[in-house]
Amino acid sequence: MKPPSLEESMSPIDAAADRLLLRTARRGGGWTAVLASAALADAAGAVLLPAALGRAVDEVLAPGPSGGAVWACTALIALSAVAAVAAEPARGGATARATAWLRHALVRRVLAVGPAGRFDPGDLTSRIVGGAAEAGTAPAAAVQAVAAVLPPVGAVVALTLIDWRIAAALALAMPLPVLVLRAFMRDVSGGVRRYLDVQGVIAARLAEALRGFRTIAAAGTADRELHRILQPLGRLRREGETIWRVHGLIGARGLLSVLLLQLAVLTAAGLELAAGRISVGELVAAAQYATLAGGLGPLTAQVGRIARARGAAARAAEIMARPAVGYGERELPPGPGTLELRGVSAAGVLKEIDLVVPGGTAVAVVGRSGSGKSLLAALAGRLTDPDSGQVLLDGVPLPELSRTALRDAVAYAFARPHLFGETVLEAVGFGLRRPHAAALQRAAVTACADPFIRRLPSGYATPLADTPLSGGQAQRLGLARAFARGGRLLILDDATSSLDTVTEQQIGRALFGAAAGCTRLITAHRAATAARADSVVWLEGGAIRAQGSHAELWRDPDYRAVFGERA
Repeated sequence: MKPPSLEESMSPIDAAADRLLLRTARRGGGWTAVLASAALADAAGAVLLPAALGRAVDEVLAPGPSGGAVWACTALIALSAVAAVAAEPARGGATARATAWLRHALVRRVLAVGPAGRFDPGDLTSRIVGGAAEAGTAPAAAVQAVAAVLPPVGAVVALTLIDWRIAAALALAMPLPVLVLRAFMRDVSGGVRRYLDVQGVIAARLAEALRGFRTIAAAGTADRELHRILQPLGRLRREGETIWRVHGLIGARGLLSVLLLQLAVLTAAGLELAAGRISVGELVAAAQYATLAGGLGPLTAQVGRIARARGAAARAAEIMARPAVGYGERELPPGPGTLELRGVSAAGVLKEIDLVVPGGTAVAVVGRSGSGKSLLAALAGRLTDPDSGQVLLDGVPLPELSRTALRDAVAYAFARPHLFGETVLEAVGFGLRRPHAAALQRAAVTACADPFIRRLPSGYATPLADTPLSGGQAQRLGLARAFARGGRLLILDDATSSLDTVTEQQIGRALFGAAAGCTRLITAHRAATAARADSVVWLEGGAIRAQGSHAELWRDPDYRAVFGERA
């Protein structure tokens, strides 16, 4: 039976990691070329220096004036020094460029995947920040690893030129360091990946705790959370010790293999010297070349860096493997904003949903927690795609629309809006290509946000980072942002849950008034909100139990029970 090839024995994620690592390695730019030149110069100096040293020894021992071998040694040492100095900034530049490219690629992928990716913020930050920096060492490590191979290869060639018998002795001892390096690469790569995985777990738990600071303080569970966050430290320590143990073993085994290799070469060279086939200088050169041939130190260091980069690239490849949301090229035809769901099933929650929301109407979606209200809202504007079925806007399936056409047509407001921008005004206009201050302020007036904004130190120009916002104020800014976008379809996912009754009624005049114009899909938890909608969709168990006016549905006690005491 034919043994599997290397590619066949690799897991898909390992193969993807190697491809990503190669792409990253090509992003070092001109710095990689500078580093390669410096590394080649250093390698050339290392290969030529033993020969020059041997020639100098022979010249010293021979009668008569010395030749230029001593000056050749001086020049080669100077060349290696200059190459080492040039390599440092080149290594840093290549690493910085590759790291920047990989971070951009990861961030682009995360944003392209969108909410469907369900990334954990802490673990994601760990992969993009620390992991990308580790993988970004690939250009420098690859160049220097290749350069580290050249001295051993050059040593074999040089020994062959000195005496083929010495080269044969070296060839017999060479498999040992090769096997040591191969085992080192395998063990370190897996250990680094496990180490970074545990780091990601700790980062994810810390990010979760930071999001729930107030809850932890109110519950008095700071010590418990500290233990939960740091609980993986034991495993992190074990993985770290494993990596260092591998390094320790490679050092011991490498030293042993080099000693055996030197012993084989010096034994053969000594016999050749005794037979008069080589000179004393060539014996000195052979000893130096034996050290070069078994030079596991430089090669091990670069192999270790490549292994760490490969482990980090494997974690990055898991992000890059997530499919990005694809968009079509169609534009929306003229229409009122009619929304249709045809046989839509999603996430094991919604099942075979058929729904038509006539253009220009306001439809409230109600149901108990877990019935699928927010999922339906996400499907309506393509924040996620259904597992089966179609979602259409004015007769066009949403995946066929271009990104610009879809996002211009649909506006969202959420229960917990995240606000972006330097100032409050920029937060209201976030996502607009050409925001106008007057239009943004009108949207803030509609959302009842204008009064509290004007009380801020600099009004609309107040830095967002310096603006403490209550839950209701944040929701009003989120509503203002949605109103400013306009479009054919406005989706409110529990976007008024933190508002007081008076403010909600004021916003409701604009939201449910005849002048609203656009189609509105509103997930509602309050009976008063459902009562003002043109129609109500009642979800239960992931299916539409009933659809009609609030007054008609109110006759059903099960419908009234959806609103509980608030009814």
